[in-house]
Amino acid sequence: MKRFGILLAFATLPATAYAQDAQEAEILGQIEARYDETASVARQIWEWAEVGYQEEKASELLQQNLRAQGFKITAGVAEIPTAFVAEYGKDGPIIAILAEYDALPGINQDSVATRSPITGKNASHACGHNLFAAGSVEAAIAVKKWLRETGTPGRVRLYGTPAEEGGSGKVYMVRAGLFDDVDFALHWHADDENSAAARTTLANRSAKFRFRGVSAHAAGAPDKARSALDGVESFNLMVNMMREHVPQDSRIHYVITEGGTAPNVVPDFAEVFYYVRHPDPDGVDAIWKRVEDAARGAALGTGTKVDWEVIHGNNPLLVNEPLAKMMDTKLRQVGGITYTPEEQKFAERIYASFDGPKLALGSESEIQPYDVSLGYGSTDVGDVSYATPTVGLRTATWVPGTSAHSWQSSAASGMSIGFKGTQAAAKMLTLAAIELYTNPELRAEAKAEFDKARGPDYKYKSLLGDRDPPLDYRK
Repeated sequence: MKRFGILLAFATLPATAYAQDAQEAEILGQIEARYDETASVARQIWEWAEVGYQEEKASELLQQNLRAQGFKITAGVAEIPTAFVAEYGKDGPIIAILAEYDALPGINQDSVATRSPITGKNASHACGHNLFAAGSVEAAIAVKKWLRETGTPGRVRLYGTPAEEGGSGKVYMVRAGLFDDVDFALHWHADDENSAAARTTLANRSAKFRFRGVSAHAAGAPDKARSALDGVESFNLMVNMMREHVPQDSRIHYVITEGGTAPNVVPDFAEVFYYVRHPDPDGVDAIWKRVEDAARGAALGTGTKVDWEVIHGNNPLLVNEPLAKMMDTKLRQVGGITYTPEEQKFAERIYASFDGPKLALGSESEIQPYDVSLGYGSTDVGDVSYATPTVGLRTATWVPGTSAHSWQSSAASGMSIGFKGTQAAAKMLTLAAIELYTNPELRAEAKAEFDKARGPDYKYKSLLGDRDPPLDYRK
């Protein structure tokens, strides 16, 4: 009866609409049929877990898959060995699909429902970028097939973008002009919910602050020493006091990356890695100047010297509501995911490990309400969104209630729950691209909104300055 009802509905549509619906149904079926291939790519990248600018295997695997599907590959773009652009098609609108594939250092987890680190592994896909890569590549392949089969003018580009986690790979690609001729950009992210809400992000900047002092025996000659670690700790103390006196939506966090090796040796070198975030780039700049002053003061007070290297900087995500509402429609068309009995058991065990989860188990099959809001994360997609109209979505690749950058997110990113959400994302990205190729009114509306949001006098400014890509920032 359900199949008969769908056919009856098609029969009442105009011929052109019927043809397009049939084409979309066929392309979604092809994505469904390629589940094993998509899951295999996601799992392989999960196993490698390569950190920012070191994603050599992941980058090559994605390029191989796209090359086999007839894409033209340009590798090593923007002076980044693991960045690439893959293109198919000619004439018509140029639609970019973004792919990320870097892992997070300092955390790892097997793809099981209890805490189980993998011995000897120092990174994991706790942000699901293995899924991001696999789903985006699958969407690009599906769009390519649709362009070829329908004869629609248009080009699809898959942008392989390294080092999103603190490396700002996309910023260097934007700065190199790689998005100058792109009409629209599509992206997605792993998450614990299904949502296409128009959610912006915080601008941010990071730097490694390096203090240098004088070593000496901590007991025998402490008067001859000047502790670089004292410089770092004094700096951190001043910044922590500053937190009371910054705007409400600001975020400041740090980790001491080097502080000495032996208690009886006064360290002559210490390093701390800082992030500063604010909804507005000017807000980041204002707080950043105070952080730099604190570093100078700490060095002066401890008799040490300090310098710093800006590592990355991202602009906030520029929301485009016409595109966001369109993506919300595609999300509802595809729907959420459902668990098998085995996946349900996995999810229940993960869910039991949470302290006060936000979403109910079972919401993986639901679509969250559309809204416009501020998100407190940051992403280098923000810089892309100022170069071309950009839209994204999130799908339930993790058990509801899961936080990103956790062992629970890493576990689900390596198994079928993550792979199902990835396949759903590929479908939604494909439908969104088809809509943009075939709907000139939407294209015009989205571009008008983009121009209005940027303003007539807009000039792009990178928050990381003119530095070269920090290819060794994770080494």
